[in-house]
Amino acid sequence: MIRKSLSTLFLCLAATAAGAQSKLPEIDPELRLALKEAVTQADSFVDRYDAEVWLMAKSQPLARYIDDPKERLRVLKAVHREATLAGLRPEVVLAVIQIESAFNPYAVSRVGAQGMMQVMPFWKKEIGRPDDNLIDMDTNLRYGCTILKHYIAKAKGNLANALAYYNGSYGRHTYSSKVLDAWADRWR
Repeated sequence: MIRKSLSTLFLCLAATAAGAQSKLPEIDPELRLALKEAVTQADSFVDRYDAEVWLMAKSQPLARYIDDPKERLRVLKAVHREATLAGLRPEVVLAVIQIESAFNPYAVSRVGAQGMMQVMPFWKKEIGRPDDNLIDMDTNLRYGCTILKHYIAKAKGNLANALAYYNGSYGRHTYSSKVLDAWADRWR
C-alpha cells in the first residue's frame, strides 16, 4: 500500500487538459523512491484516550459524508494511521479527501485519478506494483499521503504551494484555497 504524488498528479492533469493525454509527466525520482519505501512500511495512536478524543471529534463532521458510524471510524483510523506514517497532519489529509472525492472510495476523475485521494494509476507501474488497487482505501491513502508529503517538502513547507503541486495547478491557488478552507472550517 502506497501514498500518491500530488505534483505528478497535477502535471498529469495539466497535460491531459492540454490535450496530451497519451504523454505521462516526467517522474520525480525522489517521489518514486518515497512511494517504494512507503509500500514496505506498515498504528498511529500512542494513547487510547487521545485516540478516542480525536476519533469522536472528527466523526461528527465526517457524518456529512459517511452515514455509518462504524465506517466513519474505520476511515478515520486509516487516515490517521497513514497521515501519521507520512508525517502529515491527519486533519489536512481529511480536507484533501473532502475536496478530492467527498470521501468516495470509488471516485474516478475525468483524467483517471482514482479513490479518495485521487491517485493517478501510472504510479503503480512507476514503482513496480502494477497489481495495487487504488480503489482500496488503505492503498489509496498510502499513495496519496506519500505524494502530498513529497510536495510539502518540495514546496519547502508552504502548504498552499504543496497543495497546488498535488492538484497539478502550481501557480494558481484555487484548489489550495478550497482545501485550506475545508481544513479551517471542518477539520481543525
